[in-house]
Amino acid sequence: MDVQATKSISQSLSKSKSKASLWAELKRDKYLYLLVLPGVLYFLVFKYYPMWGIIIAFQDYSPYMGIFKSAWVGVEHFIRFFTNPSFYLLFRNTMMISLLSLVFFFPLPIVLSLCMNEVSNKYFKRVIQSVVYLPHFLSWVIIAGITFLLLSQTNGIINLMLEYMGLPKIAFLTSESLFWGLLTGQNIWKDTGWGTIIFLAAITGIDSQLYEAAKIDGANRIRQMWHVTLPGIRNVIIILLILRLGHIMDVGFEQVFLMANGAVANVADVFETYVYRNGIQQGQFSYTTAVGLFKSVIGLTLVVCANWLAKRFGEEGVY
Repeated sequence: MDVQATKSISQSLSKSKSKASLWAELKRDKYLYLLVLPGVLYFLVFKYYPMWGIIIAFQDYSPYMGIFKSAWVGVEHFIRFFTNPSFYLLFRNTMMISLLSLVFFFPLPIVLSLCMNEVSNKYFKRVIQSVVYLPHFLSWVIIAGITFLLLSQTNGIINLMLEYMGLPKIAFLTSESLFWGLLTGQNIWKDTGWGTIIFLAAITGIDSQLYEAAKIDGANRIRQMWHVTLPGIRNVIIILLILRLGHIMDVGFEQVFLMANGAVANVADVFETYVYRNGIQQGQFSYTTAVGLFKSVIGLTLVVCANWLAKRFGEEGVY
């Protein structure tokens, strides 16, 4: 009994000490926690609290009955979605647009960051950064308008130049074979510069002594980039790639919605536009929530698998 009493007393003392140390830490770093508070509240209010709405994916939801009184239908909406003839078309279009963006867009900020890091003139480097960052702040409406002005088959600048040179006009905006490439090109132009911010920050954290050692060993700028810079930002690249896989089912509703037309409907219809038509316009809230939940599950699965592979090969991963 004395031994048990001693253990219980020691456990209670350790708990009280841990609580005291926790409060002491909170009091000491209170201003840092206050800085974190807005971000925590954002995720709680706009990310975690709306997750209660997932329930309606398993209901025949009615806005008049509410979540708690709507009838349960189980996985009926998921079966309806998977057996829908449009499922394959939507899945193909979404995956192809995402994969093209992943293959051609994701590496470009890395390459641009490596090139910008080699610029020694600080003034020129800042000018380049400002120029490549600027397109990110343009809305998709403006970018769609610029695209129409450049590529329109009737009055587009490029087609007018082709006509002036005696060449046939190209239907950039109404060709199914060019639509996916057009979206990828817009993404590259808009966000390649903005994507360099994280990689440039990671490059600045590389120890300068590594570059000095590489110079002593006779490495030129290309060799330094390959053997020092790239390995130094490898963890950042892997983490961003894992996070990007989590959004592989999200291709951007606004961009596709603005660029789509009847001539390219077979290659432009994606999950986002499908949800908009059936959920917002037709009021099928439960059905489209099931579609959104399917997308989220695919994204979560890819993140977990990619993170496991990263850990398996000795990288840090996301968690």
